[in-house]
Amino acid sequence: MKYRSTRGGDAGLSFEQALFSGLSPDGGLYIPDTIPAVSLETLRRWSSLSFAALAAEIFRLYIDASEIPDADLLDITTRSYAAFDTDLVTPLVKLPSTRPDNADPEWDRLYLLELFHGPTFAFKDVALQTLGNFFEYFLVRNAQRTAAGAQGLTTKITVVGATSGDTGSAAIYGLRGKKNVELFMLHPEGRISPVQYQQMATVTDANIHNISITGTFDDCQEVVKGLFLDPEFRQQYALAAVNSINWARILAQMTYYFSAFFQLLRLHNIAGDQLTAESLAPLQFVVPTGNFGDILAGYYAVRMGLPAAQLVVATNTNDILHRFFQTGVYAKKAPGAADAQVKHTLSPAMDILVSSNFERLLWYLLRGDGRAAASSTAGGETDTERDARASATLAELMASLRETGAFTVPEGVLARARELFDSCAINNARTSQTIRTYYHAGAQPGVGHMILDPHTAVGVAAAHDSVQSAILDAKDAQVDTMTDAEAAPRAVMTTVCLSTASPGKFADAVCDAVNSD
Repeated sequence: MKYRSTRGGDAGLSFEQALFSGLSPDGGLYIPDTIPAVSLETLRRWSSLSFAALAAEIFRLYIDASEIPDADLLDITTRSYAAFDTDLVTPLVKLPSTRPDNADPEWDRLYLLELFHGPTFAFKDVALQTLGNFFEYFLVRNAQRTAAGAQGLTTKITVVGATSGDTGSAAIYGLRGKKNVELFMLHPEGRISPVQYQQMATVTDANIHNISITGTFDDCQEVVKGLFLDPEFRQQYALAAVNSINWARILAQMTYYFSAFFQLLRLHNIAGDQLTAESLAPLQFVVPTGNFGDILAGYYAVRMGLPAAQLVVATNTNDILHRFFQTGVYAKKAPGAADAQVKHTLSPAMDILVSSNFERLLWYLLRGDGRAAASSTAGGETDTERDARASATLAELMASLRETGAFTVPEGVLARARELFDSCAINNARTSQTIRTYYHAGAQPGVGHMILDPHTAVGVAAAHDSVQSAILDAKDAQVDTMTDAEAAPRAVMTTVCLSTASPGKFADAVCDAVNSD
């Protein structure tokens, strides 16, 4: 597998090169040359694997064995998840019903995928524990080869990152004490929770450096991107990226989408060897979204063959992504707003104006993303021509965003996006209401109260909206197919909402919501 830049200026990179490069010199993000297709037979085989073994199988499709042999790859994944407090790594739990009098079965098929069982209690641990071990693996091997006379290998790196809260602590715990790695993490002063700050500031390892920036996460991210776009500085200090602009972050997050699907099969007593394309159909994932990396991993999983019908982008009132999926306009400034500003919300990790990883999805949408229902492109083009056209158009759109703060995609591109994606924006009031509702109505005997962190609450509230819409659409379709006064059985949506952080990291927001009237 080789990697290329979304903007077309760099191509033919190995996984190691893409890992250490992070951001392409042309400002683009690295993507794989192809997205591997996974057959139903492979899914059946994967269904019984442990999380670490499943991750190794997925990684193998994107990392040549000549770069990391099978045994070493499994060792990396096994060590990466050893610190998680459950063997499942990302366990799936059923959300308690908050509508016990509602007969629609969709409300009984709501699940939460808990991604916060790692060392810093956030979903970023899944990827950043892995990323740290990837860095260490190649640095140690390169040092050994350099000692044996090899030249030009990367043996020491300076990792620079920006955080809206969770990336910082997860990166620090993934890289602390790593030999030949220095980490500089930027965060917006006063815009992360006290727990997130303490998780970063109390780590005293000599290779960890925390820096506060006056401004927002976007300001921090601009500093990081500026450093990567300075070729002399980048080469002198061997810069490496830890944010989700680094392809390895996206790769590592694909695993829990497949794991969630296999856990659902077991909960519904569907044997892995009986898996079909219709098992659990229709299935949707609802993802609290800021920088677009988490849901992008879901997109790659679907492209590979995960049987999911829809991905729902759940944003807070920093809703640039929601506005795009509704209108096709990607604009920093919301309609009617005086200027483009990041709003401070109860879900600070999602307080982002520009979502870096959206560029990767946009490249596929511009190209014709390869799914059966969305593969139409200009007739007669070769794959190389389609790639070049997508990169050239993307570069123009990114220039427009930089110069004017906005761009608009053609109607066909928006339609292609909507074939898989839906979106919803949730304000602070609904976030608090959702936390409160599940705490008081969701208490379970022997388990206690269901407590959601604010980011997860954004996702669950969006899931409620999406489920309600799916119910109405299914009933309309049912009426349309009625014969002899009998309605055809309607498909029942199964919904998995990603729970991105422990509620303990946002105690003030949770307690205020739970104790309010």
